[in-house]
Order: sequence, then structure tokens, then C-alpha cells
Amino acid sequence: MERGNSKHGPRVDDAMAQEIRGTTQGVAGGRAEEWHEAEPPGEDQPEPTTVPAGDNRSGTPQGMTSEDVEQRSRLGRYINLTALPGDRATLRRSAEDNEAPADVLDEIDQLPAGRTFQTVSEVWAELGHANETTRW
Repeated sequence: MERGNSKHGPRVDDAMAQEIRGTTQGVAGGRAEEWHEAEPPGEDQPEPTTVPAGDNRSGTPQGMTSEDVEQRSRLGRYINLTALPGDRATLRRSAEDNEAPADVLDEIDQLPAGRTFQTVSEVWAELGHANETTRW
């Protein structure tokens, strides 16, 4: 292939193409070269983890535990944004449409009838759970 302008020659082009062949062509082991692997920890270093243990994980808002965050998020997964603002019946219908498990439906059934909820956080608070004390 003839090119009009190049900063290096055909030999360097071939070498560069060989280096990335596994990535561009999907050849097995394309990223298995040793220089792509993370270096293992030293003898006196701990093994790396993806999530720190305990409730001191970053991203947990003040006033809530990481378990509270997970449970509120789980509740919110079954309530569509189109259902908000909505009352108990609207929230229940949305959760049923999203195939919510029985325990989530039972919690929604505990909400007072006739009250309109603007957010999942309001629903969560009405169920007697703690929300974050400061948002940002």
C-alpha cells in the first residue's frame, strides 16, 4: 500500500500492526501479553479488592448505611419515574408491571391511601426508613 506522507517506514508499520493484531482482529489472547496484566502485590502488601469492607464505602450518604442505600435502590428499581408523583395504587401498579417481588409489594401496601408521593425517597421515609441527612 502506497502512502503519500509517513513518519516511519513499512517495517515499523508492520511491527506496530503486529502489536495490536489481537485487539483489532479479536484473536484469542489479544490482551494476554504479560505487559497488559496488572502487577501482583508485593509480599507485604494486601490483595486488592473492588469494594472496601464495612459501611465506610465512599458514596454512602450521611445518615444512611450502605445497606439502607441498597434497599432503597431496590425499592426504586420497581417504581417507574412515570409513576411519580403517584399514590399507593399507582406505585403498586408500577411495581407489578416491573415484576416486583412480594416483599416490595407488601411494603408498598403499607403506604397510606390518598397520599401522593413525589420521589422514592419520600416513599422510603414513609415506610419508616432513614434518608440521607445532607444531600451534597
